[in-house]
Amino acid sequence: MPLPPPEPAADRPEATVVDASVARDPHAVYRRWREAGGVREVRFAGAAPLAGWVVTGHAACRAALADPRLSKDGATEAYARYAGLPTGGPGGGLTRHMLNSDPPRHTRLRRLVQQAFTQRRVAALRPRIEARVTALLDALDEGTIASTREGTGEIDLIERFALPLPLAVIFDLLGTDPDEPGVLQVRGHTEAGGEGDGEVSVPTAEAILDRLRALVEQKRARPGDDLLSALVAARDDGDRLSEEEVTSMAFLLVIAGHQTTVNLVANGVHALLTHPAQLTAVRADASLIPGLVEEVLRWESPFGIATLRYTTEPVTIEGTTIPAGEFVQIALLAANRDPEVFPDPDRFDVTRDASGHLAFGHGVHHCLGAPLARLQAETAFTHLLRRFPALSLAAPATPPAWQDNPRHRGLLTLPVRLR
Repeated sequence: MPLPPPEPAADRPEATVVDASVARDPHAVYRRWREAGGVREVRFAGAAPLAGWVVTGHAACRAALADPRLSKDGATEAYARYAGLPTGGPGGGLTRHMLNSDPPRHTRLRRLVQQAFTQRRVAALRPRIEARVTALLDALDEGTIASTREGTGEIDLIERFALPLPLAVIFDLLGTDPDEPGVLQVRGHTEAGGEGDGEVSVPTAEAILDRLRALVEQKRARPGDDLLSALVAARDDGDRLSEEEVTSMAFLLVIAGHQTTVNLVANGVHALLTHPAQLTAVRADASLIPGLVEEVLRWESPFGIATLRYTTEPVTIEGTTIPAGEFVQIALLAANRDPEVFPDPDRFDVTRDASGHLAFGHGVHHCLGAPLARLQAETAFTHLLRRFPALSLAAPATPPAWQDNPRHRGLLTLPVRLR
């Protein structure tokens, strides 16, 4: 649905304009916004600009995630036009998936994808995830990776563990070797290899798309027992996914699948290493690890703001009426620290009941890959803590380096010492 571009929020006197520092330390700001009414018009400046009406309260966010008046059809392209960003590049080959669709198209795509992305298929990945985790930790343990910095014994746990794990698992799921040439390890880094803002560049996206198209052709010719073959074969009363829809869904799995898990694992390790009592409790009782995963998802949600939506008609949220044709940013990070739902919400506590969090969304767009992310995180925490009992932050007095992006809640690096 075409979206009339709204007037830039920075030009509206009632809009709140914030800089990139809010993305690095958002919790105090979200708390003030939530206490002041829960909905406000905001423009996030910086390398990853964002604008629209930000929703912060848990109840309001949960309702907004399931509100059909908040549309996702064409929202990504509409925002690119609004923000003056390039709208060319890979195009529909990357955006024709269910996360960018409303019912009834979303219903059709999710029905077909669910045939392939089954609980059985995810559960069957457990031994392969265990093997991937073990191999990565073996490499660290044996010193086979050139990962020290000036002989200090310091490594970046994201680069050496939290990032390669979910990428390997996703490509296992797609039925290809993640170590083959052409499989890119991406996390929003710059083309020159420097730190990025969590968004994937057009050249990187095009390279991934080319690789996925080649894989789809391979699976058509020689199908296997993998997700990509199942996506190609999915049928429902004669309906099937188009070529564009298959590659777009595979792209969504690669990007969203690894971004969520990288942040979940890294945020969780950082939380434990900065909360010694919680770390001691988890080390003493491995049965706390599933609760640890849920508390990390609540306390430092891997995605700070849900994927983009816009109003198709005026919508009133917590007494504020948002006009039609406006972007709405649902702040998951703010919702998950709402004291109305989570007592003492800024306290990190692996024994609390964090099951009401919204880290994986709510409603028809609830994350299909949530069980896989949880499985990877549980396996990663279990083996990492067991293998390295002296694991510690390399520079505990240094503030963590967060991505300057309000949409992604992820550390840029996680320097640690294993012994």
